[in-house]
Amino acid sequence: MDEFHEIPYSQEVLRKSIHLMSLTIPITYLFITQRIGLSILIPVTILFIIMDVLSKKRNKAQFFVRLIFGKMLRRHEVEKEYTLNGASWVLISATIGVLIFPKILFITGFTILILSDISACLFGRKFGKTPLFDKSWEGTSAFIFVAFLVVSFIGYLTKAPWTFFVFGYIASFFGGIVEAASRILKVDDNISIPISICVLMWLGEFVSQYLFHLSYIHLLN
Repeated sequence: MDEFHEIPYSQEVLRKSIHLMSLTIPITYLFITQRIGLSILIPVTILFIIMDVLSKKRNKAQFFVRLIFGKMLRRHEVEKEYTLNGASWVLISATIGVLIFPKILFITGFTILILSDISACLFGRKFGKTPLFDKSWEGTSAFIFVAFLVVSFIGYLTKAPWTFFVFGYIASFFGGIVEAASRILKVDDNISIPISICVLMWLGEFVSQYLFHLSYIHLLN
């Protein structure tokens, strides 16, 4: 849980406030096509990665980034030369998600990433007492609770079938565990959370459709 205490809580709140701005990605994607989404995300992602890499060297880019975001950066984002910061991983994650997954699954998984990750971090730092991997049960519970709300809201808004809710809740729980074990998995949670949620929901829909097809054939026979 030491990662939580690398930066002051006030800076954590500020960092997560900026993270909240990433919610514009799934909201915007509601109204545009995959092609337009990728045409925006790909160049922006490349630009952020270039700036991120340049900021690891002693130059004007490093001075600019550390002047504005210095106190919000975690230790590994500053000390490790080839480690990307959270903003770069968020954009990489969004690009992969838009490219691979159906729109409704990406929007659900990515919205959970933003809102649940913020809830888990802030709640966990304030009230976390019971360790769970490198995080806390309290923070993970906040993650799962908010993820359930996201699935319920999106499912209701889109009039999704019952399978969306069932597998969405299952994926939300699993996503909470993935977030808690992010250091053990050695994968940035901005990647692991939305992809694990989207994959589980996608597999769940596929399995349910397959079982429904089998039962339908059985009835015909």
